[in-house]
Amino acid sequence: MKRRDFVNRALPAALTAVAGCGGRESGGAAQDAPNVRTEQNVRWTLCSSFPAALDTIYGSSTVLAERVEALSDGRFTIRVYEPGEIVPALQVMDAVQQGTAQVGQTASYYFIGKNPALAFDTCVPFGMSSRQQSAWLYEGGGLELVQELFADFGIVTFPAGNTGAQMGGWFQREIHSAADLRGLKIRIPGIGGEVMSRLGATVQNLAGGEIYQALERGAIDAAEWVGPYDDEKLGFHQVAKYYYYPGWWEPGPSLSFYVNRDAWTKLPKSYQEIFRTAAFEAAATMQARYDARNPAALQRLLAAGVQLRSFSDDVMEAARAQARAYCEENAAKQPDYRKVYQAWDKARQEMFDWFGTAELAYARFAFSGARSSTR
Repeated sequence: MKRRDFVNRALPAALTAVAGCGGRESGGAAQDAPNVRTEQNVRWTLCSSFPAALDTIYGSSTVLAERVEALSDGRFTIRVYEPGEIVPALQVMDAVQQGTAQVGQTASYYFIGKNPALAFDTCVPFGMSSRQQSAWLYEGGGLELVQELFADFGIVTFPAGNTGAQMGGWFQREIHSAADLRGLKIRIPGIGGEVMSRLGATVQNLAGGEIYQALERGAIDAAEWVGPYDDEKLGFHQVAKYYYYPGWWEPGPSLSFYVNRDAWTKLPKSYQEIFRTAAFEAAATMQARYDARNPAALQRLLAAGVQLRSFSDDVMEAARAQARAYCEENAAKQPDYRKVYQAWDKARQEMFDWFGTAELAYARFAFSGARSSTR
């Protein structure tokens, strides 16, 4: 569904639902929507892949729950659970598919073992920025393509927010060239993990709550998560010295709300529109919070002695070549992957052309003139 259709449909319907549920104080509104007053109470469960301590990313699920409850006058509620309370972080998709939970909050690239094309719901290395990813999903037909993939799993999916361009992660030793990646034990999910593996690294896909101990014990040599605000909360700067950028594998990763299709179908139409509206607000809130909180967090990390490093051109070029090869290989052998990839790649090139004009020219001039201790 395109964003303009989403807004045109969701907001009026949600407001109608609110008016109906609040009819005790507004007789006219209740008469306009008499059916809403008699809607049943709905209680859903949401399993998140992210710990509550990460108030930005996990917070998207609480914004969803709070807005759904408010817009339905308390008749539709969603209880949010952390990883491990019902299922582990990386079993959220299974939980929603099987109906253990009606909703999941997760990142689709965790599940590329089920279908590699699911990565496009989150991000692809050297792909779209957060704004571009949102444009493709809401306005460029991306969400329709993604929904076709999830239909095979009995799931309806909704964008749940974006972190913005991520950092390249925490390393126990410096990385000067692509050759230094050989033998490196690193936590990294999605296609980024596939690329790192092709470059000779040993890849692990760990949940966020497991990374610190793995780094501390030496089970891994490096790990990426999101960016300064979350990374500081997880304490990675206490067990790794070098902080690299950019996270070329996650230039604009979109998180997702998964909804069990049967549960969605049974939901009253007014509640479906309320859910859509709340999901859209939750997505916007996540991006805004990261953009507001990351700058100060980075300065605190630098003040604590963290050594900031940028990946060399050698690493970037080698990674981009392998990322392209991975996508082309999958497109050649999997029709559903090819269908999404070709549409995504066309949109990516068009947006890169546009963003590479006005946006890039402004960024080059304005950002280079800013005072920063990161240069």
